Amino acid sequence: MRWRPAYVGLGSNLDDPERQVVDGFARLVALPGSRLVLRSGLWSSAPLGPPDQPDFVNAVAGLLTALEPLALLGELRAIERAQGKVEPSIRWGPRRIDLDLLLLGELCCDSGGLQLPHPGLHQRNFVLYPLAEIAPELWVPGHGRVRMLLGQVGGDGVRPLGKWGSGERSKAQ
Repeated sequence: MRWRPAYVGLGSNLDDPERQVVDGFARLVALPGSRLVLRSGLWSSAPLGPPDQPDFVNAVAGLLTALEPLALLGELRAIERAQGKVEPSIRWGPRRIDLDLLLLGELCCDSGGLQLPHPGLHQRNFVLYPLAEIAPELWVPGHGRVRMLLGQVGGDGVRPLGKWGSGERSKAQ
C-alpha cells in the first residue's frame, strides 16, 4: 500500500455553511484507506460566481491516503451526496457543500473527470489562505510553493472566521 498526501478544499454557502464544512471534516475522518491529519480554520469568502448569493465558508483538509486518484474523487463525491449536495443550476452558484480534490502528492493529470492540481488552485485566494495555514511550503506542481502563490493573489473578500469545527485549529484529532 502506498500512502500519499492529499489536500481537499471544502466550501459551502447554504444551509448553515459553517456546520456543513464541519460536517465535511467529520466525514473525511471516516474515509476508507485515509487519515485526516491536518485541517485549516474556517474562512469566509465572497462568491466567485454570481454576486447575488451568500458568502462562502471555506477550509482545507490534509489527508494521508492509500486510495487511487479516481477512487478518492469518488469518495469525495459520495460525501457530497450524503450531505445533500445538489448541483447548482448556474456555474459557481450557491451550494450546500463542495469537496474539491486539490492535490494528490505531486501527481499531475487530466483524465476521467479529474484534474490535478485542481484548476485555478494557484489563483484562488479562498483556497490558498486556508491551504497556507496548514501547508505554506507545499509545492503545487507547475506553479510553485503555496506561500509564494498566496503572495500573488491578495486577500480581497477573504477573512478568517476564527472558528475551528472541533476546537482545534490546525491538527485533526
